[in-house]
Amino acid sequence: MSHGDSDSDEEEDATPAQPYANLMKRLIESNPQKAKRRKLDHAPTEDKQPEPTPESGDEDEDNDEEKKARDVDEVEEEEEDPTDIQPEDLFDDDDDLDETDPFETHISFPDEKTVPPRVQAAQGGKWKMQRQPFESTRAYWSYPQTEDGKELPLPAPITGVSNLHLKKRLKEVVESKRSTFDAVEKTIAPFLFNYRDLLYCDRTVGSSENIRRLAALHALNHLYKTRDRVIKNNARLAKADANEDLELRDQGFTRPKVLMLLPTRQSCVKMVDSILSVCEPDQQENRKRFEDGYIEKLSKFSDDKPDDFRDLFSGNDDDMFRLGMKFARKSVKYFSQFYNSDIIFASPLGLRMAIGSEEERKVDFDFLSSIELVIVDQADALLMQNWEHVEFIFEHLNIQPKDAHGCDFSRVRSWYLDDQAKYFRQTVVFSAFNTPELAELMRAHCHNWSGKVRLQQECPGTIQYLPVKARQTFSRFDAPTVAADPDARFNYFTKAIVPLLTKRGAKDANGTLIFIPSYLDFVRVRNFFANNPIVESVTFGTISEYADIPEASRARSHFLTGRHKVLLYTERAHHFRRYQIKGVRRVIMYSLPDNPLFYQEIAGGYLQKSEQSLLLEHGQGVVRVMFSKYDLMKLERIVGTSRVGKMIREQGDTFDFV
Repeated sequence: MSHGDSDSDEEEDATPAQPYANLMKRLIESNPQKAKRRKLDHAPTEDKQPEPTPESGDEDEDNDEEKKARDVDEVEEEEEDPTDIQPEDLFDDDDDLDETDPFETHISFPDEKTVPPRVQAAQGGKWKMQRQPFESTRAYWSYPQTEDGKELPLPAPITGVSNLHLKKRLKEVVESKRSTFDAVEKTIAPFLFNYRDLLYCDRTVGSSENIRRLAALHALNHLYKTRDRVIKNNARLAKADANEDLELRDQGFTRPKVLMLLPTRQSCVKMVDSILSVCEPDQQENRKRFEDGYIEKLSKFSDDKPDDFRDLFSGNDDDMFRLGMKFARKSVKYFSQFYNSDIIFASPLGLRMAIGSEEERKVDFDFLSSIELVIVDQADALLMQNWEHVEFIFEHLNIQPKDAHGCDFSRVRSWYLDDQAKYFRQTVVFSAFNTPELAELMRAHCHNWSGKVRLQQECPGTIQYLPVKARQTFSRFDAPTVAADPDARFNYFTKAIVPLLTKRGAKDANGTLIFIPSYLDFVRVRNFFANNPIVESVTFGTISEYADIPEASRARSHFLTGRHKVLLYTERAHHFRRYQIKGVRRVIMYSLPDNPLFYQEIAGGYLQKSEQSLLLEHGQGVVRVMFSKYDLMKLERIVGTSRVGKMIREQGDTFDFV
């Protein structure tokens, strides 16, 4: 959706040539600015599917009813008129111009000779990619290729805080706590602090705290420098002579500059705490309200849940939230109105609901018009929610606003007026692994003139870390196109895999778990088992992400006792609940999981439990995997970087591992 949907054809034709003139014309012709409140209605749309929730030991029905009765994120605060805002104090009196500061060279004063050609190349989709070694990882470096062919080199290494251009106050705090960086921080920091777009594909539970701290430090440094520049220029204008002509372009259309997309309220708490540890405010307005709405201290999981599950779902695992935060020199304010905020924290679902929909005729995304830094943490968890919400948000970033919102256009940076904000925005994505969705996000929505990089380590392969000895057979099938892959996969399953379950009166089917990542594939296979006479002798149960706890418990029980010979199990069900399924003798993977830990837990952990309970003889477990060439990313994480090329290209289509 573009900002010109309601314009006339003539206006649309004029947009590329005169973006500033077109913008001003629309704003003048629009209705006078009205004080706005954040859209917070939660009425679900007709096409919205219910989100599954992690399994927990206890459920507090009273708390659930209370949450339904009130919206903890609701904000009654109205949008501020910039002319009525009280004078602010500088964060630091160290705002001397440093020509080597990435904030200056990328945001404030981009070079008029080198930057426009890069922007023009990015607009034309002219990118050059290079694979380069960087520290201990692989760096896939892309940058807009200009006509002169001049390369854009990788940024210089950063070993610690002393190498960073930080506000004095931030530097003192961070140096007292952590002056040098570890290996992960050294890998990330050069791209993060030099305003390059970044997709980091090796986020772990162990590195998560350091990654959050780096992200918080960069976000605060950007905000502090932005606000200090505005405050200092406000003072200059107040003291200026009436005849003095000052051109001080130091801001965007609206105040919010940083957007953080996070999967749960607890992940928001962790990011907020990282920010507080860096800025150390004297006062926190609305902190108790934040704690009441976002923090849960009671443990709700059994001891058998893995570390990555606890890291994601411990505390408040609600995936519907949005929070504005406003910064002053000595204080922070939670639950500020979006247009009055510096940082917006949100889940994709929460922000999508806040923006609104065309059907409700209540759409407002002007607060995203001047976002200069987007940080997406735990992107692998967001993939298990509704990825369309993430795409929707990125489609509405940096669109010129429909209303003026009290903006002083004489202070707006020229690249905003020229509708080039998306070429200056930095996007940072942290994920445990790479997927086609993340790769497409970087391709379609990351246009940074400074370049973009994907950082990814070599994959040793999960198959060598299984806790049990089992025969693992990988079978490749051919699919002519990505669109044809689902049909080709189903045909291979019915012709090559199903006969293994139906021979000898279906005795061989006992204890077979079929793991199906896609819910659409799950429905197709479920209907096949329910309706096709070929498998009428094979009893089966199902556990999907939409199965409630009693339904899933019955399916697990019937599978263990043998009443159901086959169990169909989805990846999202495992992600949200991590069931410890007993009675597994054979694992069939209809497709590989995105998360390589799931392969280890299902192919190894389930078979190991069966051996320990004497349901399966040692070493007799069987794993059968179906894959095509379009499963390259998943396959690499399971079998390892050194093997994946041969398995995709070799003439043979069956590969055995023990």
